[in-house]
Amino acid sequence: MSTQNVLSKEEILEHWLGHRRLTRRVIEAFPEKELFEYSIGGMRTFADLVKELISIDVPGLNGIVTKSMEPYNHNLDLHTKEDLLKEWDANTPELIDLYNQIPIERFHESFNLFGQYEFPVIHNIMYFIDNEIHHRGQGTVYLRSLGIEPPFFWER
Repeated sequence: MSTQNVLSKEEILEHWLGHRRLTRRVIEAFPEKELFEYSIGGMRTFADLVKELISIDVPGLNGIVTKSMEPYNHNLDLHTKEDLLKEWDANTPELIDLYNQIPIERFHESFNLFGQYEFPVIHNIMYFIDNEIHHRGQGTVYLRSLGIEPPFFWER
């Protein structure tokens, strides 16, 4: 029996980058005050959710590349929308570089992400993407509840 990949390594990266472009537009859509103060039902602010994304993607990929299991650190000193966007933009080329350093052969290798999450590398990468989609969905709900039309989810 022959096996074929559904997505190439390059297509997975482009898919992820499409989500990053969309998440960036959701961040941009927030008024400064609401980005850092608004929440619904006890959920974290969108700024806190974005900080989580920033503190997971590049550090997680770096851990995979270097095979280090540094603990997760979400204490980011980002206090303005400009700070968040600047960090988001700085992380994107770093994310691309780190992702491209992972040989396809390692995608099914088990890795203990942040010393806490033992899964194959591809599952960790999919977690990064899924987590971003999940939190962007929360941001979209926040925007709608504020009367702000969010970017269309299909325009990545």
